[in-house]
Amino acid sequence: MRKLMIVTFVAAVAAAGTFTASRVEAQEYPPVAGLTAFTPEANFMSLPGYLRWKHFQATGQWISRDEAVQAVNGQMNGGGAVMEDTAPAADGM
Repeated sequence: MRKLMIVTFVAAVAAAGTFTASRVEAQEYPPVAGLTAFTPEANFMSLPGYLRWKHFQATGQWISRDEAVQAVNGQMNGGGAVMEDTAPAADGM
């Protein structure tokens, strides 16, 4: 009986880890690919910092700097999920 409980617990932990990993991979982020770091468009922030701030405004959740750096790099390389509702205003710059 005890072995069955341990095996069930390990399986539940493994399943929870799989669910969490897939949720992180499917995360959407504010667009930053067209911005220049430390300019008024980026609120005088680095691009990862700006992305973290905009994501916090949209979701109420902070992401790590490493996650923000990966998201910025993904967007700059033409990939990465983007939140459509937080796009910066187009002002001709």
